Amino acid sequence: MTQKEIAQFDWVFWAETMQWSNLVDLLNDPIANMRVGLKNSAVVSFFQVIGRLIISSLAGYGLARSKFKWADYVFYFILIAMMVPSAAIFVQTFLVVSYLGWVSTLTGLVVPGMFDVFTVFIFRQFFLDFPKELEDAALVDGLGTFGTFWRIVVPNSTGVFISLGTLGLIRSWNSFLWPLVVGQSRETWTVQVVLSTFLTAQTINLPALFMGAALGILPVVIIFFFVQRYIVEGVKVSGIK
Repeated sequence: MTQKEIAQFDWVFWAETMQWSNLVDLLNDPIANMRVGLKNSAVVSFFQVIGRLIISSLAGYGLARSKFKWADYVFYFILIAMMVPSAAIFVQTFLVVSYLGWVSTLTGLVVPGMFDVFTVFIFRQFFLDFPKELEDAALVDGLGTFGTFWRIVVPNSTGVFISLGTLGLIRSWNSFLWPLVVGQSRETWTVQVVLSTFLTAQTINLPALFMGAALGILPVVIIFFFVQRYIVEGVKVSGIK
């Protein structure tokens, strides 16, 4: 639609004339580059999800199977960490990222989100119910602890991995405050930051904002369409059904 059609008092569902030029203008905008935003969001979300799954699954598996006498206390500490709001450590995290020289870099956007206490908690609870007989059989056959985890446990836990990975992807893709603060150059803007430039105190570009929102949500909707059943069943069902 045109700006006038969107802002008019009488709401209409279809535009009088389809303004396909809105998409072209959005993708070719030299100031708010949606192409760069989509690419950055994809890179940040991908590496955050992969890193989060690897680190959190190893931590969860260690807490579920470790014979270390302080393992339960470490788990209690993780539960306490879950109660701390992210806003309480936002400034401290930014200071660390700034000290490392990661401001206005994709590294600064990715690394702080590669560990998540909630994901560790879910993995730990899942691995507690994982059949230990399979792990014992793998150890008897000569696999070590890491071999058992990567070759036996992980392939039979695809449901929970896909479930947590999808939820993590949605959260990373929709993240706004951290990319806004750390991504201070246009080259590091994500989709959500690009969309915010269309809504300012001086101007409101509704056609670009709505077209950008539709384009920005499309990748997540496509992924969700293929893995939606894992979100419901992944935490409850392993590959050993």
